[in-house]
Amino acid sequence: MDSQPASPSDRLPPASYFLVSAIFHYLGPAFAVLLFARVEPLGVAWLRIASAALIFVAWRRPWRHFLQQGAAARWNILALGLVLGCMNACFYLAIDRLPLATVGAIEFLGPIALALAGLRNQRNTVALALVIAGVWYLTHLRLAGTPLGFAFAFANCALFTLYIVLGHRAAADGSGTGIDRLAAAMPVALVVATLIGFRPALPALADPRLLAAGIGVGVTSSVIPYVCDQLAMARLPRATFALLLALLPATACLIGVVVLHQLPTRLETIGIALVAAGIAIHREAGPMRQGRSRITTTR
Repeated sequence: MDSQPASPSDRLPPASYFLVSAIFHYLGPAFAVLLFARVEPLGVAWLRIASAALIFVAWRRPWRHFLQQGAAARWNILALGLVLGCMNACFYLAIDRLPLATVGAIEFLGPIALALAGLRNQRNTVALALVIAGVWYLTHLRLAGTPLGFAFAFANCALFTLYIVLGHRAAADGSGTGIDRLAAAMPVALVVATLIGFRPALPALADPRLLAAGIGVGVTSSVIPYVCDQLAMARLPRATFALLLALLPATACLIGVVVLHQLPTRLETIGIALVAAGIAIHREAGPMRQGRSRITTTR
């Protein structure tokens, strides 16, 4: 039987989706800056999730896909939506109290744990050590801020780890299926966000400029990055995906050079080099079909 031709998304290397995700992920704060002076953090989280959920619903019509799923897949979709809603709320509550670099460094602890769990040889151990050192240099971790801010930051870290696990399960049957499951999870996230963030978002609903900024946050921080995550998760073992997340702070630094003409410091240059070296020497533990098999058995 003839094999099906590869889709355009399958022809690109998985790491390319991290680069696209990083570019748009760091455009999100540019829109959020317009909101923070007028809208509380939970209101910003609601605007982000609401705009993304409406886009996914119009694009994928996810209720049809949800009804066709088995019980295990439905529970995974519901859990993913719950995690997305809580994760975004904790993230904005954390960066309202702590430097963004500190929150980002704490958030990366979850992917480190997943990458450690997937280590299979000494080569990958060295790769992970280089990546950890690189992220440390890039984020300039400073432990300053309120205890409540750290509580939200570590909660966001735990939820981000769950997002990777649940998102990988959603992507296990193929990239298209994963995007449909993500689309089905977003309305669940909106329900969660509405319970805690709708009232703080009201000032933005009466201001077209703030509303446009909220839609911009949703597109650049949730729609495009989450879709890119699904396209990458469908083709990468979970530990490899977690390791490649180190490209995000490195790419943010490079974006600063190209777009803002902000030359990296000596430490940032070292950090980029370490991340690049770690990813270059990393080797996947086995074929993607083995990764998918492991994921499927945990459902």
